[in-house]
Amino acid sequence: MFFFFVGGVGQQVRQVLKSGAGTCIRCGSEADLVDYDKVLKLFFIPVWRWPGKDPLLHCRDCDLFFPQSLSPPPVSLATCRFCDRVVEPEFRFCPFCGSSL
Repeated sequence: MFFFFVGGVGQQVRQVLKSGAGTCIRCGSEADLVDYDKVLKLFFIPVWRWPGKDPLLHCRDCDLFFPQSLSPPPVSLATCRFCDRVVEPEFRFCPFCGSSL
């Protein structure tokens, strides 16, 4: 006698808490902060749901769920006080006008 189990446990978005709250660690697109349910599927039919513990970030493009701690920090850009161009914050000199930042 053989028994094949076709199913598994997955995650499904229940409610979007904040849209565009982070950046996806896989594809780099925007990710939403969501409440989610864990779902047991049998033959691709949802059979049983239970709520997830903490809110997660969910990428709409690649359908990845990941914790907020793994999201890259937002990039803060600085502006040169002489030429008013946007430069990266770790620069010590403006690459456009050469002035000290």
